[in-house]
Amino acid sequence: MKRTVTHLADGRELIYFDEADSTVRDPADQRDLPPPPDASEIRYDPVLEEWVAVAAHRQARTHLPPSAECPLCPSTPGFATEIPATDYDVVVFENRFPSFSHRIGVPTALPLPGQVEIRPGGGRCEVVCFTSDHDAAFASLTPQRVRTVVEAWADRTVELSTLPAVEQVFCFENRGEEIGVTLRHPHGQIYAYPFRTPRTGRMLASARRHAERHHGANLFADLLAAERTAEVRMVVTTEHWTAFVPAAARWPFEIHLYPNRHVPDIPALTSAERDAFGPVYLEVLRRLDGVYGVPMPYIAAWHQAPVRAGRDLAYLHLQLFSARRAPGKLKYLAGSEAGMGVFINDIRPEDAARMLREVQL
Repeated sequence: MKRTVTHLADGRELIYFDEADSTVRDPADQRDLPPPPDASEIRYDPVLEEWVAVAAHRQARTHLPPSAECPLCPSTPGFATEIPATDYDVVVFENRFPSFSHRIGVPTALPLPGQVEIRPGGGRCEVVCFTSDHDAAFASLTPQRVRTVVEAWADRTVELSTLPAVEQVFCFENRGEEIGVTLRHPHGQIYAYPFRTPRTGRMLASARRHAERHHGANLFADLLAAERTAEVRMVVTTEHWTAFVPAAARWPFEIHLYPNRHVPDIPALTSAERDAFGPVYLEVLRRLDGVYGVPMPYIAAWHQAPVRAGRDLAYLHLQLFSARRAPGKLKYLAGSEAGMGVFINDIRPEDAARMLREVQL
């Protein structure tokens, strides 16, 4: 794989990940662009003890443009996009409308009554384009292309983790307009947060208590072992990876994909584990789409160890979930879920696992 770093017209970084070492990347971005926005602000909620980002400039981001005006497609003589090249394999670039950024401007917000703390939303947000094919999907990628994507995730996790403001790196994909996707081109994102996220904090606290009760045992490793023994919620198992529906799944279809070896993050995966990920994940995605015979909207979220604290307790895994509960029906976060954080699932996890296993590929 060849890695080529360049910059867009407004100074944002762009990185090509090419599968052929002979690939040459010369085209420069000829657009006339305004400077990137300054970092957002983050505000501390003392009631829930969580940070909330306020990024008003994101209101101007591109929303479901026609295919001919897609900013993630390769550039053409008549239309310059975010990618200057006329073709590419995998590309990562700084988001033009970031939720977090290392470009810290002059603070303009005044202290708010009752507000404990306001800070610049330092960090970084990046876009990951999985393919130049506008009409493709992650499930249609080749195992080789998935391997390239994994290399891009690993590369960015390592580099973003070195930024002083960054506490956690989150790689994810939103797929489907039902999820809120604003660009149809197959892509994901990477958020480098200036704080540890609430979900990660809760998971690590649970893992710490588990280790204290069970002589240092890892919570996630024990859960994985229990699921592999029970088998009833298994979806796919291989030498290096296991995909299962968790017993307390919150979403109609929720699959967790774990490496069988305890590692903290994507960079810690061996070459063999990286090779083996693509075939397993592609099968899981195709099974998900096959349940109702229509493309499933989903979120695919990598849970990695934070940059500094709690790395020994964390266990890398991918959480894949869909809000589709039946053909033509979605699960919405209503009163109990949105107001109280108490999920009510419409499908038994054991039934969801069985439906996924029964899909004919």
